[in-house]
Amino acid sequence: MDHDGLRDWSKRAADWAHDYHAGLRDRPVRASLTPGSLRDALPAAAPEAPEPMERIWADFQALVPGAMTHWQHPRFFAYFPANAAPVSMLAEQLANAMAAQAMLWQTAPAATEIEQAMMVWLRQALGLPGRFTGTIHDSATSATLSAVLTMRERALGWTGIAQGLSGAPRLRLYASAETHSSVDKAARLAGIGQDNLVKVPTDASLSMDPPALAAAIAADRAAGYLPIGVVICAGGTSVGAFDRVGDVVAVARAAGLPTHVDAAWAGSAMICPEFRALWAGVEGADSVVFNPHKWLGAQFDCSVQFIADPGAQIRTMGLRPTYLETPGDEEIVNFNEWTVPLGRRFRALKLWFLLRAHGLEDLRARIRNHVHWSQQARDALATLPGVEIVTEPSLSLFSFALSAGDAATEALLARINDDGRIYLTQTRHKGRYVIRVQVGAFDCTAEDVAMIAPVVAELL
Repeated sequence: MDHDGLRDWSKRAADWAHDYHAGLRDRPVRASLTPGSLRDALPAAAPEAPEPMERIWADFQALVPGAMTHWQHPRFFAYFPANAAPVSMLAEQLANAMAAQAMLWQTAPAATEIEQAMMVWLRQALGLPGRFTGTIHDSATSATLSAVLTMRERALGWTGIAQGLSGAPRLRLYASAETHSSVDKAARLAGIGQDNLVKVPTDASLSMDPPALAAAIAADRAAGYLPIGVVICAGGTSVGAFDRVGDVVAVARAAGLPTHVDAAWAGSAMICPEFRALWAGVEGADSVVFNPHKWLGAQFDCSVQFIADPGAQIRTMGLRPTYLETPGDEEIVNFNEWTVPLGRRFRALKLWFLLRAHGLEDLRARIRNHVHWSQQARDALATLPGVEIVTEPSLSLFSFALSAGDAATEALLARINDDGRIYLTQTRHKGRYVIRVQVGAFDCTAEDVAMIAPVVAELL
């Protein structure tokens, strides 16, 4: 295919995308597929000779859409959303067309400088103080790993990146059990070790207990261990738990430890001032991550990390060999030095388009609707016989179960997802198998959310 062919096929792809989204409500949310069936339908080896695009296109239409879970479906109430506003898709097309490798300022000046501007726009939108700057990662997993690696190196005086960890003391990282598994992954990959991620007890509200945190840090120091930092939960993945951010920051600060706030999902809601009490005290944190690709409409992948002191992270993550220098400017921002990958996509473009095309008020209205509709869904489910609301709505996330027990609840979830009209997922809360309901699809309506209770009632 040459660029003339690309122009023609791009138009066909745009038409297909329009029809795909227009017809999403008519599709089951989750594919009904036997594992391996699509793989087995493909040829065993790549073709030796070129194949015509018409044949490739026909195979795509025949094989792919029906084998997808449709994340942009307006009745996708599982996991957390991975939203993609149409204007964000358009920006991604333009970024893909330019195909820039934005690792350095000089390799993509616009990508670097728009990213700098978007960090200011988003910082202001979330009500964070001006001491924060930021960068874009692929996911919150990478941002949290970067923050934990920086915690490690601060504690070791930056000897780990040069000498390794073999002679280091036993490192300790602190979080509650309500934090995402990406924190566990960071502990593993940063050389801290799963056993040294201390899961601090929580109180009745599922918030990390600050006195318990202080006691754990003191006990570890008395045992000769080296505490390195605290990861704070602001909207946990399981049932939406929030630590009391300011109280935890105060304990960490008194102990001389840096903090990282994981607000991957819930951070987007903080564009609404009325929700900011949920992370009160966040201004004292050293690092904060949130994912505009979850609830703000930016197409995946787009995870923003705000950092109070980027110098510490750059010292940890950055390398600048001669072939990556920008001659004549030592102080220029090269965002690859803030993140794990050297290679970087032009992710800021979709944020620029999104924030301008929708404006903050439209994005706030969507989030407020989702929170309100979630409460309505909770109330409707609570009227059904045998249904128990297990955790109350945290923003737009709540959970329920059947009073008949775990096996009945699990069987109900299977019936719901096999039915295809809505899509829900599960978690365990205090040992109990529960069904999560998370309202956040970018284009969902009140009517879409109102379908949850009737579908559950029909399939009880």
